[in-house]
Amino acid sequence: MRNAYVTLVTNADFARGAGALLHSLAQTGTQADRVVLHTDGVPDAALGPLKAQGARLVRVDHLPTSDAFNAAHAKRNIHEKNPFTKGEKPAFHTPLDNFCKLRLWQLPYDRTVFLDADTLVIRNIDTLFDYPEFCAAPNVYESLADFHRLNSGVFTARPSEATFQRMLDTLDAPGAFWKRTDQTFLETVFPDWHGLPVTFNMLQYAWFNLPGLWHWPSVKVIHYQYEKPWADHAKVDRLRPLIDLWHTYACGERPDLDALKDPA
Repeated sequence: MRNAYVTLVTNADFARGAGALLHSLAQTGTQADRVVLHTDGVPDAALGPLKAQGARLVRVDHLPTSDAFNAAHAKRNIHEKNPFTKGEKPAFHTPLDNFCKLRLWQLPYDRTVFLDADTLVIRNIDTLFDYPEFCAAPNVYESLADFHRLNSGVFTARPSEATFQRMLDTLDAPGAFWKRTDQTFLETVFPDWHGLPVTFNMLQYAWFNLPGLWHWPSVKVIHYQYEKPWADHAKVDRLRPLIDLWHTYACGERPDLDALKDPA
């Protein structure tokens, strides 16, 4: 059985995030392959350290979508129709790039777990390779009202060219518009998605919005949605413990997980 953790890098910033992610995966003791999908334009200098960590680099193209689809999902149109009011997306955020993660269905693996490049895996999650397709955690970071929506930063998938082709047919259907890009699309393609515990994709805003959900001994994956831990931003002080943890992994060091304290 060939298993792989897969992430996507579309610029130098996300390559930096992927570096910390790879360090975190290595510390869990997993023996699964680690694959970094990357688009054109990511500097070799940013990809080199990922290869040095043992990642398999796979260059991917944007999906063969129509001009109408591309225009509808350009940054300006996406952000005007679905403005970000709860957090700040970094300047490098490019909505069309998000669909490139669908390329993982073309990889030569039996089972994969996708992880956004702004995640950390702090405890072994190899058990996810035994989960069915398609599993994802709910998009909970503000209130329980969001439990009906998935977050596509962590999910399980079974690569298949047939599945990939079916996804393409649905993706660029006439008039198609995916409000939250890949996230909305995957909810549609897999309407009966299996829900993972939030601990497999703990969104950083839960730290201050839903502190009762945060229990360090059970947290497996941290997802730095919206503002990134390597950048200066308005929520640095509120997220300081999570940002410090990210920098520990980014430096290749091993944090003392037992010393972490739950939010007050």
